Parts: sequence; C-alpha cells; structure tokens
Amino acid sequence: MTIILTPEQETELWTEAQQDSQQHPLEPFESYCQIPKQLGKGYVRSIEVHPQVWLGIGKREYYDRILESGCECVHPLEFGVRLCGTITDEYGGQVGEGYTFISGGGIQRSMTYLYSQSGMGVGFSMPPELLATFFPTIDGEILPELRFLTKTNEWQTLLYPKTTTAIQTVAQQIVNCPYYGMTKRLYLQGKVIELMALQLAPFLAEQSGVQPSPRLRNATIARIHHAREILLSRLENPPSILELSQMVGVSSRTLKRGFRELFGTTVLGCLLNKRMEQAQQCLRSGNYTVAQVANLLGYSNPAHFATAFKRQFGIAPSECLLGKKSL
Repeated sequence: MTIILTPEQETELWTEAQQDSQQHPLEPFESYCQIPKQLGKGYVRSIEVHPQVWLGIGKREYYDRILESGCECVHPLEFGVRLCGTITDEYGGQVGEGYTFISGGGIQRSMTYLYSQSGMGVGFSMPPELLATFFPTIDGEILPELRFLTKTNEWQTLLYPKTTTAIQTVAQQIVNCPYYGMTKRLYLQGKVIELMALQLAPFLAEQSGVQPSPRLRNATIARIHHAREILLSRLENPPSILELSQMVGVSSRTLKRGFRELFGTTVLGCLLNKRMEQAQQCLRSGNYTVAQVANLLGYSNPAHFATAFKRQFGIAPSECLLGKKSL
C-alpha cells in the first residue's frame, strides 16, 4: 500500500509532529522532531553547523510507502546521502542503493517523490552563494565549474552522483558523531565540507579546464524529459540514441549533454539503472525466476544479465531472489 500526501497534508502533519515531539537534550544549535505518528516512527534532527548551513539526520520507519507531491518553488542548494532505503522521483531519479543527490539552487519543478518504508540518511542545505565561502576562486567568487548549481530564475540542476565507500563512510561518521558542544559543531562542519567535496569531485574533474557549456533552454529541457519518458517506457526494446534524438527533435549531442546535466548520468546509464531497478523489484517479489527476469528485460543471455546486475548491486540475481540485501 502507498500513502499519498498533498503538500498541504504534509505541512499539517509535520507541524503537528513538531508540537507533539518529546523534548530531548539538545545543543543550542540543534532541533529535533519525531516522524508524524500517523505515518510511522523515527526522527529528524536539524543542526546548524555553519551560519545558514543546516545538516539533517533522519531515520524513518513508515507503515507504508509514502508518495509526496512537491510544488514548484525556489529551492536552496542541497546535498544528500541515503544509508538505507530509497527515494525516487517521477522522472526516475533515485537516491539510495548506489546513488546520492545534489539539488542545485534555482526553481524546483513540481514533481512527486516515492519514499521506501524504511530509510536513514543525512543531507544538508544552504544558500547557493555560500559556495564562494567553501570553494572560492582567488578573487573570492564561486568557482566557474560550480556555477551551474547557483541558478536563480531558472530550473535547478538535479544530479545523482554514484555512492562511493568514502561517501558512505563520511555519512556514517556524521550519524555516529562522538562529540558534544562546540566540538560537535566543528566536527560536523568539517564532515559536511568533506561530503560536499566528495559528491562534487566527479563533476569538478570532468569540467576541469573546460569552458562552461551554454545552459539548456526550457524547450530543450522539456524535450530531454520527454526522451527519458520514451526510453523508460521501452525498457525491453529501447531506441538507439540517434532514434531517440530524432523522436524528440534534438541532436544526439544535445541529448547526451541534457541527460548528464539534468539526470547526472548518460542515456545508456539511465536505461541500465531503470532496468536493474525493475529487475530487483521482480526478483524480490518472488514471482519470477532469474531467467524470466532476464527475458523480461530483453537479455537473450542470462549470463549477461547476471553480470550487469552484480555490477549494479554487488550481489548475483540468484542471491537477490533468496532475499540477500544489496551491498
């Protein structure tokens, strides 16, 4: 079962939860809120680790999956890591089980988010202009390579960098912070900067020495999203990149660039991620054999499917079928 929440319902539930939350020993720079009792159990802690930089640590055990609707709004710069559980949006973006997220400053699209029943993670938000504080040029300005995260009246950039062992380690260290008082605040401030650097590292490396490319126009963005919808609706028989670009009316080069900028992955990477996600759901349902799932996804050779699945989740399809958790 899935519980569907409107923005108004969500606000009402969390406002009530804040009023009902039991008092806990807190630092002056920290707040605590229990999960709305109508939805499940757990908590969210908020810590101001630096002026205007808020760190969130949350553990949630929902009674059912939660489908939330987000409104179009001005959004701060935000980074997040899931230690367990997933969040997926209606366009297929996923946080957890191998992926983190970076939500740039700018206008956030109206979209829905699906939360798994259980989850734990950390995230932090801040005004985009603070990038000049943590990653400045010689003149004290924001690094040119990071300006794509500081949009104002344009659609924000959403990225889903892959999780690494280093990222997971820092996230765990944040959750298990051993200090108190100002030492705790300084420790978490350092870990937030470290986590931000680790998540940004692939994009800084990719853009090093390259002039920033022109921003995508709104019409092009809509076509890229349409291309993704087509791709995900044809998992068994996907179009080629050339065919897909012709179907939505953009060049192959623009299509590839659009997928990287909007979804943080390649066209083929997007396809593979969704196919593997579907495969995992089928296997965990217990209603399919490994061979049936491979055939369902269009793999003529089950061995090729097994190799791709293990590369994605760290376990074999047969292990997933038996209930083993992903690495």
